[in-house]
Amino acid sequence: MFRISLNNLIKRQIHGNAEIIEKCKEIINRNPRNLERLRIARKPIGYALDTREITFWHKLEIYATQRNVITEIHHFENGPIIRVSSMEWGIKKQLFSTKDTIAYKFVGRVLAQRCLESGISEIYVNDSIIVGSKVQLLLDTLSECGICLKEPERYKVPKPGILVHPEKPWETYE
Repeated sequence: MFRISLNNLIKRQIHGNAEIIEKCKEIINRNPRNLERLRIARKPIGYALDTREITFWHKLEIYATQRNVITEIHHFENGPIIRVSSMEWGIKKQLFSTKDTIAYKFVGRVLAQRCLESGISEIYVNDSIIVGSKVQLLLDTLSECGICLKEPERYKVPKPGILVHPEKPWETYE
């Protein structure tokens, strides 16, 4: 008797979202990063006399100390979002040295995994951080693991009278 009523109760609570979607009149986007994925979010350009280094959503920063390698992904508003360092216990236990080329490659692989887990697939890389073969190895590892090292351009609404319209990033063609 108790099992039958419990099964009926569970079946009554399970339902699809079709009724809710049909009655929906307004959608509220609670994911602030969604506009960046659609390429319609604002990219800061700075002031007129500033150098144009701020035009990014996510930027790669690499800090090399005397003993360790630290990489961070910076958001233009919120600061560092993802941080990977060869000082972390789990990474340090896998490495012979926390400063050699294998450390750079391993840190790049862990950073790529954390970026993909958090939904970041494109990052901006400043050309001035590429100073040696170790940093180039880290960047090659990031690109091998599926991270695009160039952010897409911001979508701008075409003005009337322009014949060529850019492809909209939210439309899919299969």
